[in-house]
Amino acid sequence: MKIVKRISLSILVILLLAVMINYPKLNIIAGYSAKNTASSVFLGNRSLSFTDSTDNSFSPVNLAFNIVNKKMKTASSSVFGLLKRKAMIRNGLGSVLTLNKQDEKEKYLTPKRIKTINDLKPYPYGNAPPKDSVFKSIDYRKLNKTVNSIFGKRKTRAVLILHKDKIIAEKYSEGFNKDSRILGWSMTKSIMSTIFGVLQYQKKISVYDRAPITSWQNDARKEITIHNLLQMNSGLEWDENYDEISDVTKMLFLERDMTKSQEEKKLVGKPNETWNYSSGTSNLLSGIIRSQFKNHQAYLDFWYTDLIDKIGMDSMVLESDLAGNYVASSYSWATTRDWAKLGLLYLHNGVWDGEALFSKDWVDYVTTPTPTSNGIYGAQFWLNTKRQLKDVSEDMYFADGYQGQRIYIFPKEDLVIVRFGLSWFEENEFLKGILESIQ
Repeated sequence: MKIVKRISLSILVILLLAVMINYPKLNIIAGYSAKNTASSVFLGNRSLSFTDSTDNSFSPVNLAFNIVNKKMKTASSSVFGLLKRKAMIRNGLGSVLTLNKQDEKEKYLTPKRIKTINDLKPYPYGNAPPKDSVFKSIDYRKLNKTVNSIFGKRKTRAVLILHKDKIIAEKYSEGFNKDSRILGWSMTKSIMSTIFGVLQYQKKISVYDRAPITSWQNDARKEITIHNLLQMNSGLEWDENYDEISDVTKMLFLERDMTKSQEEKKLVGKPNETWNYSSGTSNLLSGIIRSQFKNHQAYLDFWYTDLIDKIGMDSMVLESDLAGNYVASSYSWATTRDWAKLGLLYLHNGVWDGEALFSKDWVDYVTTPTPTSNGIYGAQFWLNTKRQLKDVSEDMYFADGYQGQRIYIFPKEDLVIVRFGLSWFEENEFLKGILESIQ
């Protein structure tokens, strides 16, 4: 009996140690699951069962057990019943993880939306159905075959292709349609970058100015410019590892004010000489945008009034942190058709239906390769300057999000391609097939 007791005690100790070691990870897992569930159910209008079987089905997030309170618009998640996290919906700001009970009662500001798009105009410059267009130069059989090739087991949810402002292909997987909001993940970074383009066009900021961060003014970080931050080339320390407890996972699932996470990091390289992909930098840039306005309401409104609503992305919701700052690194939701409008705006060099929101110079700026990025990164956009996608033109550039969310912009071909899904796919072959079908 003594041996049995000793073995049982040893097993108990091992289990307790395992829980203690992994307890912080459970916090991140439950946080991811609660946040993703709340957004999927209340912004994406999906069921809990659908969300659990798709968006939250991968390891280790699938360890979490999720429940939804539709009346209160909250989602709660726990792992083995050991730790519980809650996310709640705030009107106009999407879902946010709470850190304590008081967060559920706090008052908050909401962005004011404006409707500028004409309901009688056909898509993309209005909300009316798009006009049917048939281009004699397009091999539609090959085009549709190429689009179909990335559905099914590859977990593609949506593809939309615009050529000369006309929809030439549009396909959705089961459960999705043209009215379904989909999370863009890091494509939000490209929206944030565009806000800087709008501000610069309005002569309210210069991206070549030093970053207006008070805490940096007494050390070497004072030399960092907004330009360095937009290019992810500041030299600041940052760990973008989603598989461990890291800078990025702590920021997204444990922080109240995500604009501060990168600000507090030290220099580990030289500005303009040390490229390092950092979601913390994108949220720091969101904070810099906040500093350009006299009050928080003006900050919240500007993203919509001067960009998002201006081009009729009516479905879009930018999600914020608990402090009310837009999470520019990761969280924005819109329909596939509305996401395509961002690509069209860049395709037309900042002009939307006759009105300039930013200049062609800004397009040149975001597509200029960042030093030390080996030609793959611009200013919160990804590039193909070294023909990483070997059968795609060098001037193609794109907004990129986790699990293969994409907005591809092809200036020479007058083409925008949008893809959403839950897994990576063979980009080169997909894009090659589309290009061959329209040439």
